[in-house]
Amino acid sequence: MKIKVTQQAAKKIRRGYPLLRNEDLATAAETKEWVSFVDDKNNFLGQGYLGQQNKGAGWVISRQPEPLDQQFFKKVFSKAKELRHSFFINPETTAFRLFNGEGDGLGGLTVDWYRGYGVFSWYNQSIYQHSQELIAAFQAVYPEMLGASEKIRFQSELPESRWLFGEEPEEPLLIKENGIQFATYLNEGLMTGIFLDQREVRNQLVEGFVSGQTVLNMFSYTGAFSVAAAMGGALETTSVDLAKRSREKTAEQFMVNQIPPESQKIIVMDTFEFFKYALRKKLTYDVIILDPPSFARNKKKTFSVAKNYGDLISQSLAILNPGGKIIASTNAANVNAVKFQGMIEDAFREEQRSFQLKDKFSLPFDFHVATEFPEGDYLKVLFYQVD
Repeated sequence: MKIKVTQQAAKKIRRGYPLLRNEDLATAAETKEWVSFVDDKNNFLGQGYLGQQNKGAGWVISRQPEPLDQQFFKKVFSKAKELRHSFFINPETTAFRLFNGEGDGLGGLTVDWYRGYGVFSWYNQSIYQHSQELIAAFQAVYPEMLGASEKIRFQSELPESRWLFGEEPEEPLLIKENGIQFATYLNEGLMTGIFLDQREVRNQLVEGFVSGQTVLNMFSYTGAFSVAAAMGGALETTSVDLAKRSREKTAEQFMVNQIPPESQKIIVMDTFEFFKYALRKKLTYDVIILDPPSFARNKKKTFSVAKNYGDLISQSLAILNPGGKIIASTNAANVNAVKFQGMIEDAFREEQRSFQLKDKFSLPFDFHVATEFPEGDYLKVLFYQVD
């Protein structure tokens, strides 16, 4: 099937840009099969598919008129595997990203490696239609994969997580990252217990960035930042998250690293309520880590990074010790790096605080980003010292 695109979209495709949005399509079309994209004169531009997801309406995956068959996908997956050779021979890190969607040439699919097991994430219905042939090609390239689960990350009546093939590991499956152990669960909802894209940030904590300091980890999830901080010599960590299960999950992460959970503080509370609580109790911290979800809602408040991140900074400053540090992080794709840094530094200025940007991080190498699609580098992490 041929899909005609606008002149502007044709120019982008010729430059190597892989993403198609609704406004790029010259005529409305719906199909879940592989398609050819053509310009207004019917000239071939590339092949790919239409599939609605949060990033757009479809992806170009080849600029050659070649069969999109198992042989094609084996080449795509083999190239991605070669890029990650160094990860497979590093005994200190046993979990990382194997395949990063459009960054590796196939938007809509990511695959992660957890100590011999895979986690496939599907981001739209169209790519999922081809899941069997894609998984078969992947298994041909990774015969060493012991088994895998899949995550359905689009609206569907399918279970959001299920086991795909091979043996299921005993859980928790303990993986290593920079020599630190983490408990993971590969078939327990959409999350596994750790966000692999923050590996380099956690390594800074392990290497001593917070040594001898008190650390407050907000939106702490399973406490991975807190564990890294404790292993890196933090005086004490406080982990705060609204989800009740965060207490048990965070305690487990400490225990698998032989850190008594009772030596740390794990608090189930809304972040903004905790700021008020800390002020009342006169609690202050040397380091505050802020890594909120892009969007969240509770009974009292709606939060979005795009609108409210500055509020987080302002309230953090009220409980930050003099000369303290703020680690500000977001994975919000709708907030670019310049805007994110501006929001943070505007909040510092409004509070009349001087600051220094000490370091910054984006996606690690295994989360490969295509040169032609720089917005694929969604992670933004900034380390500040505040005077």
